[in-house]
Amino acid sequence: MRLRDEVVGALNLFRTDAGNVLNEQFQTALSSRVLIERAKGKLAERLDIDMEQAFSALRAYAHAHNRRLSDLARTFTDGTEPLNGLIV
Repeated sequence: MRLRDEVVGALNLFRTDAGNVLNEQFQTALSSRVLIERAKGKLAERLDIDMEQAFSALRAYAHAHNRRLSDLARTFTDGTEPLNGLIV
């Protein structure tokens, strides 16, 4: 919380239940993370690189092709996206 230019406190909001929307958002985020981890592992194994390099390469490819990382990870792991032009 601010009073003019000074921070004067914070406000926390809590619920007793998570609610459906939050549960769906959490499940989507978790599913995306699993897909990305699988894609990192597959790429790391294929190119003999570490997981951090694999993640950087996937992220750069997704950015260069204007793709969501989770969508790219899904198509790469299911074999429909060969990642031609990937730079490590």
